[in-house]
Amino acid sequence: MPYQWLPVHEDEQRVQLWPYRSLPPQGFVIFFGITACLAAVPLLAVIGSPVLWGVLPFVVANFAAMWWGLKRSWADAAVVEELRLWPDRVTLSRHGPRGRRAQWEANPHWVEVRLHPKGGPVPDYVTLRGAGREVEIGAFLSEEERRALYGELCDRMRRLSGRA
Repeated sequence: MPYQWLPVHEDEQRVQLWPYRSLPPQGFVIFFGITACLAAVPLLAVIGSPVLWGVLPFVVANFAAMWWGLKRSWADAAVVEELRLWPDRVTLSRHGPRGRRAQWEANPHWVEVRLHPKGGPVPDYVTLRGAGREVEIGAFLSEEERRALYGELCDRMRRLSGRA
């Protein structure tokens, strides 16, 4: 699962969430290696002719566009959310792409964990409501992961506030 409860002190609980990466760095290298080999096959027929110099700029431009697109996709998905729970406060930090950061803090006794089965930007949308704001958590997770996270958050918030 792209989230993990981390071990910390007795009076603190912490969970980190991140988006799933379908193309790891090794896959990036393999993809470009295979694509380069496949692109070289038709070029073998025109080696030594002036046609090669007409086709080569487009092949290079194609590789440059793929490289830029994949790097941009990785940069846009560089998101980490961290929820920390203490007996007297709850904080949610979001470190987004290109250095964007957001912070939310509330008293755990007034925080409400909500699951929106429909009507949110994604099905089974999970939010935390407190301190006059409602903030999303884990919108990049799959539906099953958001439901599991919702159950775990409800359980931990209940134990934290002594309602369990």
